[in-house]
Amino acid sequence: MPSLKDIRNRITSVKKTQKTTSAMKMVSAAKLRRAEDASKAANPYSAQLKRVVSSLSSRFGEDDNPLFREPTSNRTGVILLTSDRGLCGGFNTNLCRTVLRQLTESGVSDAQFVTVGRKGNDFIKRSSHTIIEHYGDTPPGERPRVINEVVGLMMERFVAGELDRVLLVYSHFVSVLTQQPTIETLFPIEPPEAEETDEREVLFEPSPEQILGALLQKYVQNCVFTAWLDILAGEHAARMTSMEAATKNAGEMIDKLQLYYNRSRQAAITTELIEIISGSESL
Repeated sequence: MPSLKDIRNRITSVKKTQKTTSAMKMVSAAKLRRAEDASKAANPYSAQLKRVVSSLSSRFGEDDNPLFREPTSNRTGVILLTSDRGLCGGFNTNLCRTVLRQLTESGVSDAQFVTVGRKGNDFIKRSSHTIIEHYGDTPPGERPRVINEVVGLMMERFVAGELDRVLLVYSHFVSVLTQQPTIETLFPIEPPEAEETDEREVLFEPSPEQILGALLQKYVQNCVFTAWLDILAGEHAARMTSMEAATKNAGEMIDKLQLYYNRSRQAAITTELIEIISGSESL
């Protein structure tokens, strides 16, 4: 049975933990607002670029650009976006398990991963798949460079015929309580769905190959960029929710420990009184 001093120390420790989780919740809430605003600000450009690619992609095929090449086997590359830090519940674990389960169902035993984020890298290292490149703790100013390198690496391997498809894996930010694991096909490029199809004749200057090559690369880079913004917003939302739950649990634990402390203290006082009364009666 723990002593009263041990219980007091335990209560003090849990109160300090509660202060820490409460502070982390407030920090994540402030960062979430900024991350959500950044994600919304990127949506208009992303939507317009998607419409342009949708309008043009139906006019071209594999002969016009190798990024339209249909897969001939099951060699798979994966761009996995996760967070660098933990304490955000199952945010990263659920995403990694989802992609590994889909690869297993597709019969892929050794996919080539490019991991962006330390948590995803740590998870994939324990699997049978290969990590060909890893980017961790990337500062905001370096994100465009990392995106260009990741897209360039995977595009080069796909065009060279080393890969038959490239997947983009991330958690789509739906709301504060919902982050949906998402797996999209980057290569081969599939025409995005559009509400309307532009059938007008288009004259290209310079050549269609040059325009299409630059446009498709920017489109893929934008897909990775918006997915990264989703990851940042989802990470802060998941951490805020987890820290709120941890703060609540700490409060409940403090109440239980305080009740146990009061009962133990009362029992000790009662025992001392009984001993005093018994001693006085024996005299």
